[in-house]
Amino acid sequence: MFRLDADLPVEFCDGTRRRDFLHAGVLSTLGLGLSQFAGLKAHGAVDPKKDVNCILLMLVGGPSQLDTWDMKPNAPIEIRGPYKPIKTNVPGIEISENFPRMAKHADKFSIVRSMYHTAAAVHDTGHQMMQTGRLFQGGVEHPHFGCVVGKLRGPKGDVPPNILLPRPIGATGGNMPHGHAAGYLGKAFDPFILNADPSDPNFRVPDMLPPDYLSANRVDRRKNWREAIDKSVSKFETSQDARLLDSSFQQAYTLMSSAKARAAFELHREPEAVREKYGLNRFGQSCLLARRLVEAGVRFVTINMFETVFDEITWDIHGSKPFSPISCYKDLVGPMFDMAYSSLLEDLSQRGLLANTMVIGTGEFGRTPKVNPAGGRDHWPQCWSILAGGGPLKGGTVIGASDEIGAMPKDRPTTPAEVAATIYKGLGIDLETELPGAQGRPIPVVDRGTEPIKKLFA
Repeated sequence: MFRLDADLPVEFCDGTRRRDFLHAGVLSTLGLGLSQFAGLKAHGAVDPKKDVNCILLMLVGGPSQLDTWDMKPNAPIEIRGPYKPIKTNVPGIEISENFPRMAKHADKFSIVRSMYHTAAAVHDTGHQMMQTGRLFQGGVEHPHFGCVVGKLRGPKGDVPPNILLPRPIGATGGNMPHGHAAGYLGKAFDPFILNADPSDPNFRVPDMLPPDYLSANRVDRRKNWREAIDKSVSKFETSQDARLLDSSFQQAYTLMSSAKARAAFELHREPEAVREKYGLNRFGQSCLLARRLVEAGVRFVTINMFETVFDEITWDIHGSKPFSPISCYKDLVGPMFDMAYSSLLEDLSQRGLLANTMVIGTGEFGRTPKVNPAGGRDHWPQCWSILAGGGPLKGGTVIGASDEIGAMPKDRPTTPAEVAATIYKGLGIDLETELPGAQGRPIPVVDRGTEPIKKLFA
């Protein structure tokens, strides 16, 4: 996060040490990250008539398709698992009994039941592909969807174009990048990372403190400090860090002094009944905050439902510690998602925001069709389900199908690249738009020839 009032030292890449005017709660997002506001122009083929936003729900751990949105009630018990299907408000569509509120909003989302990928069955690779459309190879990190949006569209007003809540994905066992950063676009287009728990009763965003928090002498002191650098450190001034620092100082102050930007983060403004409806937990309050951010002008919000899969109850139901038991889908994880997701769709719809806000819910893979000896399910990238709706995307539809045990796609196999193409198309970004890639080689936003999921579009 960004602060103007801290005096922490920082060392820049040229070796020069100076007192930092911005305290980076998450270093990758501020010192260089906020410079996306620094007068950098958006380039690329973007349809200005399609000013669509996106909220991406990363269901870290990988939900089981068989226990959520692609149930197989006629399969043997070791396949179908412990849960029963229930009807939704769309005839012919059934989902798990663990999502009763969600079932009442099936007309607002569609289910893609034929997702798959062929990379290693580890969390990190799935995170990469479901947030960028590509697997990272040869040291090349592709940019997150929101980072591309920040590059091509830039900010609306004083709020960042791309925000990640509540924190980046941490350890999931692979020790590889998870795909939330700007990659070869450069640090200037990294997301603004909240790095705080919005369900904390003392939650606040220091970067959004009111202007009177910054006394005149503190602001003057920082300006004098900047002037001193301008006059005395020519090497630093000509570096890329200095150019980013200059622009970041002006834009960070603009961001902090904006009443609209500050207000978007102030969850205490919401009625207690609304907060409770979303769920008084990290994910629920992150979803509520996402709605407020989109309302304030943020173009892309990513919500990581969990930060890790170790020693925390998540979708990662291997059945034994340090992972989760399958019962958590009924006891904790299912109700948590049901409350937050349903409230988000309902709230966006009632406020007239769902028509121009896509909501995508996806894990990094599915789970094994057969329950393992520990009573759980293991990693299974061969087939899983995702949720998609809002904006130009249809609701009340099922795309694709899995086989009789949920093991393989039977109809309309769908790849992460096609999901990426769908998101970009929904955002009004031409799929042939080229980005300045690694080694200066232009790279299109999706692999050439990749088509969006056409049946999702109304």
